[in-house]
Amino acid sequence: MQITLDHVRVDGRREPMLETIDLTLATGSVVLVAAEPGHGHTALALVATGRLRPDEGTVTFQSDGLVSADPADLRDASAVVDASGISEPDDALTVADVVAEGLSLAGRRSWPVDVTRWLAETMPGLDRRSRVDALLGTDRTALMAALAVSDPRVRVLVVVAPDRHGGNPAGWWDLAVRYAEAGYGVLVTAARSSVRLLGHHLESARDDDAWHAPPVVVATETPTPSVSNIPTEDLA
Repeated sequence: MQITLDHVRVDGRREPMLETIDLTLATGSVVLVAAEPGHGHTALALVATGRLRPDEGTVTFQSDGLVSADPADLRDASAVVDASGISEPDDALTVADVVAEGLSLAGRRSWPVDVTRWLAETMPGLDRRSRVDALLGTDRTALMAALAVSDPRVRVLVVVAPDRHGGNPAGWWDLAVRYAEAGYGVLVTAARSSVRLLGHHLESARDDDAWHAPPVVVATETPTPSVSNIPTEDLA
């Protein structure tokens, strides 16, 4: 399975929501994109998953040898993980509330007993009574990603700015790599400062345009497939 963005751009009322970008994401691989906060993270996630039409360029989706430009095909096979204002949970919700909602959206039964079982099998270290805004950054990302793949149709994850929740970027990057090892396609967007902390070199933006530097694909990795220790009962 592969998603290809060819010269894609999304316009805004005053300036582009997403500057022109080319990107290829395949299952079994992980792609890292750097962008300053507010500059293309959400728009890229929505375009790459068929939830927003680009104003320029094309998004194609290839699966089982068939190529489609139908956004519905892409939406069914993908999930936007924890995008601000789109798929992030309300900060006041507890872990149990978020799990119940996530299981329901995945078409699974979400009674209290189901929530308890899912947490015990998938993320036993989390306290169901904790507010989601109190979780460590990596734990929050792990929870939201695991709920996304509880829908068996999902093969692609787009993780939006996990660094905004704090913590060491190595935590969420390791999680993304493990999902790729397990056969998912994973796209992660992060701030340029976080990308540098992961050891990637980025050319400095011009001083007068530092906060308007367009998103850039920093790395694409295809790790050796394995039965990774990722927090999902389906692939554990």
